[in-house]
Amino acid sequence: MTEPNAVEIAQALIRCPSVTPAEGGALDTLGKILRDAGYEVNRVPFTDVNTPDIDNLFAKIGSGAPHFVFAGHTDVVPPGDVASWTHSPFSGEIANGELFGRGACDMKGAVAAFAAAAIKFGKPKRGTISFLITGDEEGPAVNGTRKLLRWARERGEEFDHCIVGEPTNVNALGDMVKIGRRGSLSGTLIVRGLQGHVAYPHLADNPVPPLIRAVTALLAEPLDKGTEHFDASNLEVTSLETGNRAFNVIPAESRAQFNIRFNDLHTADSLREHVLKRVMAAVGDTAFQIDWEPSSDCFLTQRGAFTDLVADAIQETTGAAPKLSTTGGTSDARFIKDYCPVVEFGLVGQTMHKTDERVPVADVEKLTQIYQRILERYFT
Repeated sequence: MTEPNAVEIAQALIRCPSVTPAEGGALDTLGKILRDAGYEVNRVPFTDVNTPDIDNLFAKIGSGAPHFVFAGHTDVVPPGDVASWTHSPFSGEIANGELFGRGACDMKGAVAAFAAAAIKFGKPKRGTISFLITGDEEGPAVNGTRKLLRWARERGEEFDHCIVGEPTNVNALGDMVKIGRRGSLSGTLIVRGLQGHVAYPHLADNPVPPLIRAVTALLAEPLDKGTEHFDASNLEVTSLETGNRAFNVIPAESRAQFNIRFNDLHTADSLREHVLKRVMAAVGDTAFQIDWEPSSDCFLTQRGAFTDLVADAIQETTGAAPKLSTTGGTSDARFIKDYCPVVEFGLVGQTMHKTDERVPVADVEKLTQIYQRILERYFT
């Protein structure tokens, strides 16, 4: 049997219109490739009352420890204005040495490299290789990796180390490995007043001034200056609104949405308390509430044998020593870190989520070599 080529796998995956929450055939395609290579493949759907139903995939070959996991997602964000793309977003076309399509770098290209590298490496003589692939990373992340990890543990799967194939590199393949991420906490501050006519303010209670004072208080002082491994925490206000479009009406309430990206000096609970204290001091007796969204914890995979193994494999293949970083947004590594040490390494992310998302074909091929070298080192 001819071993599948990473670029061809990536093309096949890109041609599947798997915009969250649609599976689009991507998991079918990957599942068949892995099944043909001898993997035990499970399709694992999850449902939830308040979020879309999601299909996931878990596949493995071998048995026992050590258990190495490739984790990632085949769902993608919408392509936007299709007419503005140079090549159709779901064509998987190659032009001038670049592979075009939604998900090329985030992260169907890496999933393809996972598969090609693992198949070429073969079944480990001792231990297990598995794939933990979700269709819900770009969506609510409710029926995806979090539940798939729990499902796997209930089946008796014990993971030792994991690589997530997010596009971690900034300028060139091999320049950055993510060994952690800041946490994320979002909230909506709602200040309540009394609606009335603007010409008779004494008969109303305008909620906008106390909201402005509260937002000013939240932004007045930095949360910290950063730590050894993490950038400074930052609070960003992302929306201010009252829902009022009339010039002659004092609104009944005003709202501010905000997000905090925080380092290891804080927890979600400590930040909720911090925000509450600042808001209370700013608004006084004015009625308010804060609605909190589910949070993501800050995490760090300490440098050690595993991170060194990954970095060495990258340097051997690319000739450059990667930076070990905790920058950027969140990923499904925030769930995996509760089960085993995890790092993230994939393609260059300069075009992710953009029109004409693309990746050099040579990078997909080289990433496959890196993943294969990691497997060789890991199972030696």
